[in-house]
Amino acid sequence: MSRHLADQPRTRGAARLRAFLRQERAEGMHEAIRSLHTRPQTRSEDNRKAAEFARIARGRLA
Repeated sequence: MSRHLADQPRTRGAARLRAFLRQERAEGMHEAIRSLHTRPQTRSEDNRKAAEFARIARGRLA
C-alpha cells in the first residue's frame, strides 16, 4: 500500500521561500518604508531627557 499524499516528504523545502524572497527583493523597498527612512528625525531636548530618565529607571546605566 502506498503512502498518503500528506505523508510524502516535501521536496521543494526552501525553494519556495527563496523564490518569494527573490521576488520581494526585486520589487525594492516599499514606498511607505522609504518615506519613513527619509523623514527628518526631530527630537526636542525634553524628549531626550524623558528617554534618559526612562532608561535609568529601567536599570540601564550605560
